[in-house]
Amino acid sequence: MSRNKITIVGAGNVGATTAHIAATRQLGDIVLIDIVEGLAKGKALDIAEAAPVQLYDCSIVGTVDWPKTADSDIVIITSGLPRKPGMSRDDLLAKNTGIVKDVSQNIAKYSPESMVIVVCNPLDAMVYAAAGITGFARNKIMGMAGALDSARFCSFIASELDVSVEQIKCVLMGGHGDDMVPLPRFTSVGGIPLTELLGEKKIAELIDRTRKGGIEVVNLLGYSAYYAPAAGAVKMAEAIVKDKKTVISCCAYCDSQYGIGGYFVGVPAVLGSNGVEKVIELDLNDSERPLLEKSINHVKQLSAKVDQLL
Repeated sequence: MSRNKITIVGAGNVGATTAHIAATRQLGDIVLIDIVEGLAKGKALDIAEAAPVQLYDCSIVGTVDWPKTADSDIVIITSGLPRKPGMSRDDLLAKNTGIVKDVSQNIAKYSPESMVIVVCNPLDAMVYAAAGITGFARNKIMGMAGALDSARFCSFIASELDVSVEQIKCVLMGGHGDDMVPLPRFTSVGGIPLTELLGEKKIAELIDRTRKGGIEVVNLLGYSAYYAPAAGAVKMAEAIVKDKKTVISCCAYCDSQYGIGGYFVGVPAVLGSNGVEKVIELDLNDSERPLLEKSINHVKQLSAKVDQLL
């Protein structure tokens, strides 16, 4: 039986790390593509040479040629400008829209049956752009944001409570930005609601840190995070490749759900072999709903700017 084929666009920190994690998870044969001559080839070779040590069997190649990505089952878009100190995700909109447009045209040409996971920022708007350019069914286009934001929230909670991260399940909604909506009411530690373990003030502090989690890393490193984003992208890809029916927060297309009306926004969803198989609708209360609406409005504004750029 042939292995799945996974193309990762962009061989920078996020792309190369995504390729490495996907290889260790043995999700399929990997093609790493980048416009910089030698970059993808060198990183792919390095990852391949780690295989005898880490014991994964898959083909890993690097290229600048889109035809080598043909007939991919999953394409993960990591290419785009990363954030630097002082930049918001929105500052990347114009440049990254152009990059995603070019990438999406090639995906549609060479892998028209693929599932697409977008990682570059501003995330929700870039998913919207990729969907518009590829013309793919909406269940086949999604964005990696909630997986990352949830991981950050889980990490901070685990540190605060001094418990294993494996015990924590988080739900976040809304756009991937400073107005994202972590939901402590739907977050649990070993099945115990977070609200039973921490007070409102401490939870508010952890939510604030989660919202600023990206810029915290940028300010320390001088550039964007890549280990956690790559891990989030691979988790989504694995759910699709293995048809795991994983419930995960991610950027997915919502029409009637939550009254969003046709945009890609962070929501809890079921991922399986058909991509986004279901958006889970939570019964939000009077304090949660306005926060989500504010975040959705921001996503709509960015999506409108994408329409102008395309």
